[in-house]
Amino acid sequence: MNRKSDSRSAFFIPCVVIGSVLYAAGLALILAPLSSAVAGDNGAAKLSISVPAQATGGTWTATGDLAVPREHHTATLLPNGDVLVTGGRKVFGNLASAQVYHSAIGRWQRIANMNHQHGYHTATLLPTGQVLVAGGGYTGTAELYDPTVGTWTYTGSMANARWDHAATLLQNGQVLVTGGLNGHHLTTLASAELYDPAAGVWTATGSMSTPRYFHTATLLPNGQVLVTGGFTATRSGTILASAELYDPATGVWTPTSSMDTTRAIHTATLLPNGQVLIAGGMNDTAIHASAALYDPTTEVWAPTGSMATGRFRHTATLLANGQVLVSAGIRDVIGYSASAELYDPATGTWTETGSMATARAFHTATLLTTGQVLVAGGSNFTVGSLVSVELYESTP
Repeated sequence: MNRKSDSRSAFFIPCVVIGSVLYAAGLALILAPLSSAVAGDNGAAKLSISVPAQATGGTWTATGDLAVPREHHTATLLPNGDVLVTGGRKVFGNLASAQVYHSAIGRWQRIANMNHQHGYHTATLLPTGQVLVAGGGYTGTAELYDPTVGTWTYTGSMANARWDHAATLLQNGQVLVTGGLNGHHLTTLASAELYDPAAGVWTATGSMSTPRYFHTATLLPNGQVLVTGGFTATRSGTILASAELYDPATGVWTPTSSMDTTRAIHTATLLPNGQVLIAGGMNDTAIHASAALYDPTTEVWAPTGSMATGRFRHTATLLANGQVLVSAGIRDVIGYSASAELYDPATGTWTETGSMATARAFHTATLLTTGQVLVAGGSNFTVGSLVSVELYESTP
């Protein structure tokens, strides 16, 4: 079996040819004993042997590789500045393995496996310092990682098995999960659930007006959650421009103005001025380079500068200087990008910055306490699932 296909034929993954539709179906440093390392996906504590490399201004440099190739995983910045990476996919299977990146030394450590395999899932840092992993694949299972002891424990399961959903930490400490695809049935969900960390249980809340997956969900300064775009069914012609607002005080969704165009697999970034930057994504006829700004005070969208490269399945990271770093993604039906661009909210313009050594999509990007950005894993057509990791440091 050719590894280039990897998980892209295991689930429904949208692809685009410009001018025609090709919608392709198939959709804490943990002090565990270092001597217990086990190969494959078995739980183990192990430091990567790669020599750490330090990022330099405006460029990407390699750092310690992942122990396991993975894509569709999650990466969460822990309170101590380390990064927890969980699950994902590798060659037609979801992973239970997890790793911690120690930013001080540029190395990875294998930690205990999760209790369940998770891919296309979500991971949310809770106010307690624990990390909530929810859903992924054909499961509604959820579990908690405690960085202080390095263990995973089951918590309450969601009412619906879901993947490609979104999870948002609310101001009251609860976690809102929205939409996604429902397990084996591949039914698009409109339902939403709330996780209460104090009780360890999920409860239903108001459903969105439109079922959606591959959407975004952004916590606004007023405590509401903005959901944008996505697919509403597992076939072409069903990409959304609509947006909705969730009010935690009432548990009710209300429509807000629609985006300038239909978008799925795009990014949404809350800017320091309270606006939300939407960038890239795709629909049935195009891969978007365009971007737009949502103003929560007026509920109006406004166009802003376009990226140099259209892309989807990229990442967008808010930097300490208020700029937004967009990295990699898919630029056409057979092209994975290594390029990166910076958005300046003060001017509304994009500038190209250094490119990564490896083109990738389905990766993660995490802002470290040092101000660097850690990009981990993903996949491309040349290699399949990736182990490579790179660090970006912006020019002062």
